[in-house]
Amino acid sequence: MAYVIVNDFEGGTKEQYDSTTAVVHPPGGLPAGQTHHYAGPSANGWVVVAVWESKEIWEKFRDETLLPVFQAGQSVLPGPPKTTEFEVEVEL
Repeated sequence: MAYVIVNDFEGGTKEQYDSTTAVVHPPGGLPAGQTHHYAGPSANGWVVVAVWESKEIWEKFRDETLLPVFQAGQSVLPGPPKTTEFEVEVEL
């Protein structure tokens, strides 16, 4: 079952998002196990929506890639974001 993460960065901007994505995404593509990625402005900042093949793949990326970038101060996005996570059925 696919897993969706919605991160709402209050006060976040496109420039901050672009800077962070350049560090956590491989050049020209998505991280392994991420199938879709959407981002854009919201009423209060910047929202990122990512679809992963599974919750376990998301958690591995979060713990081994994303959190270390935030902890090292390599991301300028304001945090922590308001996060919503849920499983989804994928129908083709």
